[in-house]
Parts: sequence; C-alpha cells; structure tokens
Amino acid sequence: MNKETKNNSNSVGLVERQYFSFAESPNEMVLENGERLGPITIAYETYGKLNTNADNAILITHALSGDAHVAGYHSENDDKPGWWDFMVGSGKPFDTDKYFIICSNVLGGCMGTTGPGSINPKSGEPYNLNFPVVTIGDMVKAQKQLIDHLGVKRLMSAIGGSMGGMQALEWAIEYPEMVASVIPIATTSRLGAQGIAFNEVGRQAIFADANWKKGNYLNHDCNPAHGLVVARMLAHITYLSEESMHKKFGRRLRDRERYGYDFSSDFEVESYLRYQGESFIQRFDANTYLYITKAIDYFDLNRDYGSLENAFKNVNCKFLVISFTSDWLFTTAQSKEIVKALKINRKHVSFCEIPSKYGHDSFLLRNEDMEQMLESFLSHVYDKPKKL
Repeated sequence: MNKETKNNSNSVGLVERQYFSFAESPNEMVLENGERLGPITIAYETYGKLNTNADNAILITHALSGDAHVAGYHSENDDKPGWWDFMVGSGKPFDTDKYFIICSNVLGGCMGTTGPGSINPKSGEPYNLNFPVVTIGDMVKAQKQLIDHLGVKRLMSAIGGSMGGMQALEWAIEYPEMVASVIPIATTSRLGAQGIAFNEVGRQAIFADANWKKGNYLNHDCNPAHGLVVARMLAHITYLSEESMHKKFGRRLRDRERYGYDFSSDFEVESYLRYQGESFIQRFDANTYLYITKAIDYFDLNRDYGSLENAFKNVNCKFLVISFTSDWLFTTAQSKEIVKALKINRKHVSFCEIPSKYGHDSFLLRNEDMEQMLESFLSHVYDKPKKL
C-alpha cells in the first residue's frame, strides 16, 4: 500500500514515533514501591494539534499488548495501521480536526519506553529482572510528566480499554483537576482471582522455558519464545467469547477431512491460537509481559483507598463507563461497581452495556454503538468544558 492509498483510506497517514526523557539523576522518579528509577524515556505519538487554550487534548491509554502506535502507519511499507486506527482521524470519534490525540507506551513496556529490556545506566547492561516492579499508578505518573512536557494544561479526556481503562481511572483519582472527563472501557477497579490466575499461568509458562535463563536471555542469542507463545495463547482465549469462537471456528478441521490421530493441529482454533502466539513474539518481550501482568494484578482501588467509594471521593470529571455483554474477563458487573461508587459520591457518570458477540476484545473492533457514543460524549465535553 502506498502513501496516497493510505491517505485515501481515511487514515491519519504516516506518523512518527517520538521520545521524551526525564528523571535524570539525581531527580529519579520515586515509584510506588519506594524505589527510584531514572532516567526514563517515554515513546509516544500525537495526532492533530493542541489548541491555543491547551485544553483539547485526549490521552488514549493502551491495554497489555498495545503500544503508542494507535493510528496511522510508520512507513509506506506497513501492512497494518495502528491498533485503533478506525477511531482516530478526521471525522472519526477521536476527530483530529478538533482534538489533539496523545498515546504513549507504558512504563515497563518494550516499544520504546523504559522497561526491563532497557539499558541500566549503573551497569551498562539490560535491566532484565533488576528493573523495579512498576504499578498502574507508576505508569500514570510517568504519563503526567509527558503531558506536562507537551504543554497540555488540562486533558479533555483520558480513555482506555482493559488495562488502559485502569490507567484512565487512575488519572481521574490522582489528578482530579487535570482531567475534564474519563472513559474507562471494558475494565475493572481491581482484578479478580480468576484474572490473577490466568496471568500467573502465563508467567509460569515463561518461567518454564529453558531459554528464559531467569530473565537474562537478552544476554544470549536465544529467548523464551515458546513460553511467551503459550502465555499469549492462554491470554487470547480470555479475550474472546464462546459464541465468537464457535462462530469463527466451531469444530472445523484445518486442511483435512479427518483426524490425524497425532499431535499436529487438527482444528482451526488450534492453528489460530498458534498463529496469535507466533505473531505476538515478533513484537513483544517476555520480561515485559511479566512486569505488565504483575502491574495489572496489583491494581486494586478498593485496597489502595479503603473502599471504591472512597477512591472516587475527590474526582472532578465526567465519566462514561462502557462494558460489553459477552466480556467475561472484565464483566458488566465490574463496570457497574465503578458506576455505583461514583453515584454514591454524586459524580457525573453515564453508563452503557453494549451488545457484542466478541468478548473482551470488543472494544478493539468496529462497533457503531460504541463509536457514536464516544463521538457524542466527547463533543459534549468539548463544547462545554467550563461547566464541568
């Protein structure tokens, strides 16, 4: 696909990844666990322009396997655009003719932001497992440094799905005067035991890979690819719904009419999961997977603030909370807990459960209801910022 074709596809076109560094010694960032980290580099992308009042910015926060590349293409040879390309651009819900869109790779990531694969300035070697364990709060604290650097006076909105929704909630709580609205999608205020269990099995798959070498594989020619593949396969199952898997695969065989009576991939669903795992390891780091899943496990607003109601006591923005009917990983009941706590505090909150057959990943797919709802909500916030 050439540049002209990409521009005609209503994409934002070619975009460039940018970098911002801060927390140089002796001003390292203090993490939630008390450790100090620095210097820190954040990879990010922006779309649209910041207005003269510096208040039309929207921060999009990504999920576990996402990154800063939310829309457009990095080169004319890219086959796929950013992970939410259908949402960002001229005339789209995140309208770049009106809004200044920001998306950054999270702290602990492997897409340009400082993480376990980065060089430790004290040793000159990759951090590996010497990288400190970070939290969702730490990720947001680093994002705040970037937002200040970009000259944004107040975020018009912070929005994200899944782990991105956790970050959006953290923004509302930790920086109440900095955000006009927050849109948590398909998320939760704390991960339940089942979610923690899935994450732990994924981590154990990485630990069990002989090439992991206690996290020091970056010093070797090999890496724990098999373990990461298994972790991704397991996680991907939780992102889908039974109905969508049945409709897409059922019990259909792959390239054969009868069982092979061996341990090759008989079924289409087996081949699909292996493909997801193999493609994932081409762009993701195993140690980063360990750190980010642990950050998700630790996220618990109830514990951190004594109760969910107390967590939202001082928020000062509008909320739009969205869930999906078939999401069994972060259920509608979990979204309603957030809504209930906000209503107890008499905060401005709207809620919608959107019908979808595609499970937790529904927020990453085209959905007319979701797109219209986001466009309407953001337009209202944009047109009446002073009345929030």
